[in-house]
Amino acid sequence: MIIKENAAGAKEKALDLLSNGELVAIPTETVYGLAADASNEQAVALIYAAKGRPSYNPLICHVSDIEMAARYVDIKTTAQKLIDKFWPGPLTFVLPRKQNCSLAKAVSAGLDTLAVRCPQNETIRALIAELNKPIAAPSANPSGKISPTCAADVEEGLGSKVSLILDGGPCVVGLESTIISIENNKISLLRPGTIQSDEIAAVAKCPVFDREGSEITAPGQLSSHYAPNTQVTLKYSGPPNDDIFIIGFGDNQGNLNLSAKGHLEEAGRNLFASLRKADQAGKKAIAVVPIPATGIGIAINDRLKRAAAPKDHA
Repeated sequence: MIIKENAAGAKEKALDLLSNGELVAIPTETVYGLAADASNEQAVALIYAAKGRPSYNPLICHVSDIEMAARYVDIKTTAQKLIDKFWPGPLTFVLPRKQNCSLAKAVSAGLDTLAVRCPQNETIRALIAELNKPIAAPSANPSGKISPTCAADVEEGLGSKVSLILDGGPCVVGLESTIISIENNKISLLRPGTIQSDEIAAVAKCPVFDREGSEITAPGQLSSHYAPNTQVTLKYSGPPNDDIFIIGFGDNQGNLNLSAKGHLEEAGRNLFASLRKADQAGKKAIAVVPIPATGIGIAINDRLKRAAAPKDHA
């Protein structure tokens, strides 16, 4: 069932379902999330089952404010500075989980850390505040597939597996949040997003390091992710081809252009919808022209690299 997020009774309906251990798809500025009460082990298990998500892949817990986050994770000075600057917004923190944390163990996938974020959507923050506990909410799509940026995408991917879809319109950012970890005052970038490392470093007044090792410590780290059914080729510079759906950028028009003006913010917002349309075109392959690896282009290229990777975990 899809209902507008601002429709009469919509928030109350969602609250009732979440309180009773059911799944609700929610709009955020990044992508649509598949939400459950993060303290309910059975409800969290439903997320993993509905998505077909590996149990070793942790979830992001969405909070209404920093005070709610502080109930469950240790927030030191560096994290406090960054939260004050970037929340509510598309920045997720992986922080030490408090020993008395009452949230489901499955949200952390066996780790001693917890991923927390405060979304921009006021309706969703109000919903979380009324629930008075975080909601676990990965992207509302089958695991490894293209992330949803509108309510119809959720319905297409999950159907009856979700009790309610709150329709907040198209996502204004369209890319998943930046994820960082902070351990002993060392900041590591676990997933690139629209908030850049240099922005984080400027506020924290310390460097941001790239992720080390291959252990899955946050969402978005599987080698194959965000993937259409059609094979994706990157950095395409060939001519038009009837067998290939070409996704363009700037002057490289293609069959569908992420941003004819060459704006990376617009390209990020359009990325997943464009991959979805390309997949539905029924061509033998999808080819994406080169995207500048600067600014938000770093996050776009990260998503494209994983979309093009062999589907070894599906």
